[in-house]
Amino acid sequence: MPHWSVYTGSNEPHDGIDDLPAPPPWRAFDGGPALPPPHDADDATAVSPDRVHRAKSYVATPESVRLVNAALCLRRPLLVTGPPGTGKSSLAYAVARELRLGPVLRWNITSRSALADGLYQYDPLSRLYAAREGQDRRDRPDGSGRSAAEVEDHLRLGPLGTALLPYDRPRALLVDEIDKSDLDLPNDLLNVLEEGQYEIPELVRAARHAGGGAAEVLADGTDTPVTVRRGRVRCRAFPFVVLTSNGEREFPPAFLRRCVRLKLRRPDREQLTDIVRAHLDTPDGHADRLISRFLERASGGELATDQLLNALYLTGVAGLDADSRDDLAEQLMPYLSSTADGDGF
Repeated sequence: MPHWSVYTGSNEPHDGIDDLPAPPPWRAFDGGPALPPPHDADDATAVSPDRVHRAKSYVATPESVRLVNAALCLRRPLLVTGPPGTGKSSLAYAVARELRLGPVLRWNITSRSALADGLYQYDPLSRLYAAREGQDRRDRPDGSGRSAAEVEDHLRLGPLGTALLPYDRPRALLVDEIDKSDLDLPNDLLNVLEEGQYEIPELVRAARHAGGGAAEVLADGTDTPVTVRRGRVRCRAFPFVVLTSNGEREFPPAFLRRCVRLKLRRPDREQLTDIVRAHLDTPDGHADRLISRFLERASGGELATDQLLNALYLTGVAGLDADSRDDLAEQLMPYLSSTADGDGF
């Protein structure tokens, strides 16, 4: 029987995503033909031990679990805000691993990012060079060689474009630090996610002029081509989209009302202890002292949980005496803003 709470935060992989209730009528998509999800062996995190570790050791809060499930059920993006180091991006990897959604498709946003960058990349110059080379080959007496001037040979789907392919199980898409974008990107992105589809004009034109209907295009993060028909892509299972923000800007109301919003706060002592135990095999006494020091310092400025983990790891392997460990930990936990105190420490 379908159950709305498919993500548990247990970090134990399962196929609960198959029990997800049907989407609301206004969020149902019918793209096809359906594509099978990538196998676990194809997961990009398999060659990225840091991402595997973060996914396995992520400590979800009850609020995170509820709102992740709300986003999955409503087929809406999850906008995750919070200070640096609170696990915003790690959440996407943890959900993808537990629900077996395949490799996380990651789009790192900068001030120069445009919607087209996330959908696909097309290189017309390389196609021009290939066309010239193809002509040279056709001019050879034996007519040898194959032209590589077809549009699809010079086009690759981006992370957003790949996430919207008609997979029969949601893909996980991380749009990291969307608050770094220019003013137009959130609304541009919203329009695509609202419709669950997009067009590739180069392929639309090629299909119209050449009379063809299908193109084999490389997807993000893989060398395996997928079929795009007549230049149009429409999703089947709406992707699990995580948009992260450090809270450095306000977003338009139209954008906010179409997102499920999760605000992560700095972890308290109990949560920090759980995080430390999940990441490190650290003696309780040493960890407790550093956690207390971290919480004391965090009350006066910006600190990230990663800084605490770095201090615990290094002071644990350095073989230092207690005083030296404390001094080193102090240096490894500087404030993120130099205005927090005179020296930035």
